[in-house]
Amino acid sequence: QLQLVESGGGLVQPGGSLTLSCTASGRALDYYAIAWFRQAPGKDREGVSCSSAYGTSTLYAGSARGRFAISRNNAKNTAYLHMSSLRPEDTAVYFCAAVHITVSVSVCHSEVGSEYDYRDWGQGTQVTVSS
Repeated sequence: QLQLVESGGGLVQPGGSLTLSCTASGRALDYYAIAWFRQAPGKDREGVSCSSAYGTSTLYAGSARGRFAISRNNAKNTAYLHMSSLRPEDTAVYFCAAVHITVSVSVCHSEVGSEYDYRDWGQGTQVTVSS
């Protein structure tokens, strides 16, 4: 059973940067497609970025492209979301999600996908962008 724990959220001023971490336990993250989702109050959960199994491809939603970067450190079994040029509209709870390659080989090959494409979830970390 894969367990995911997010960390690194907090309060940041507009234009600032923040790096979120998603630490996995129970299984090796290499075999999983990883995604970051976010959910603002009153809004649907939306995919922000994903990294396919083995990290062979990375994709970004339009709102994140050019400002966010997803990465993995297999030795630490951890994925990251590096966020820069943050805007107030980036304020949300950010979730890490994963799906094993044997469950779906097509996730994160043409789009980040919906929340229903991913099986394992962290508890979320709050990011607030405000002056």
